[in-house]
Amino acid sequence: MTDWPQGYGLHVLQEVDSTLNEATRMAPTTTGPVWIMAHHQTAARGRRGRAWANPKGNLAATLLMRPQGNPEQAALRSFVAALALFDACVAVTGRATGLSLKWPNDVLLNGGKLAGILLESTGQGRGVSHLSIGIGVNLSEAPGADQVEPGAVRPVSLLSEAGANVTPEDFLTELAVAYARYENQFVTYGFEPIRTAWLARAAKLGEVITARTAASETVGTFETVDAAGNLVLNTAKGRVSIPAADVFF
Repeated sequence: MTDWPQGYGLHVLQEVDSTLNEATRMAPTTTGPVWIMAHHQTAARGRRGRAWANPKGNLAATLLMRPQGNPEQAALRSFVAALALFDACVAVTGRATGLSLKWPNDVLLNGGKLAGILLESTGQGRGVSHLSIGIGVNLSEAPGADQVEPGAVRPVSLLSEAGANVTPEDFLTELAVAYARYENQFVTYGFEPIRTAWLARAAKLGEVITARTAASETVGTFETVDAAGNLVLNTAKGRVSIPAADVFF
């Protein structure tokens, strides 16, 4: 059994509105990093305020931490978390086949969405007092197609696609260990090694994809992710750097 990483706390709840909300409540009295896990969420949410389906047996967790650096640096931890999720999946299944990372914050398995990441932060000015990294993983069950927006990647579970029957507690342990390793690398060496590792696992790199925001849609070849974590597309109008968008294949 993998040992829990030193220096990281653990707070497990049977039920909560959302682990992200619990992180907000805990932030004023929290000094070191702590993982918050709930067996059931009554008001889980995803990106842009969307509802997040959380069937029983899946992982719902948030890492609450006090990062050093500015908001831009804090935001790069979505890539740190994605790499940790990738490694945790490999640890519990014994293989990396079919796994890939979708910009900006999803983990895919056999082309379907296995996990999502959502970052929220608090602070004043150019500082970040607390960062919450919310993570949901479809371990035992995937939401139905009617629970995701039209055109979105189909949801899949680790059990159905990889035959891995793993508890949320065991998966979180592997995730926490992997995250601690990548966090140490990020703090020590900066974003470049994280960026390189993420690109090596990227879905649709070198292929034509679509990036949509509320105001625009950009179609182009997925060229890279730059030093700021932006998606870089090679389009008919030239090279375009996109800081935030939903990506469609």
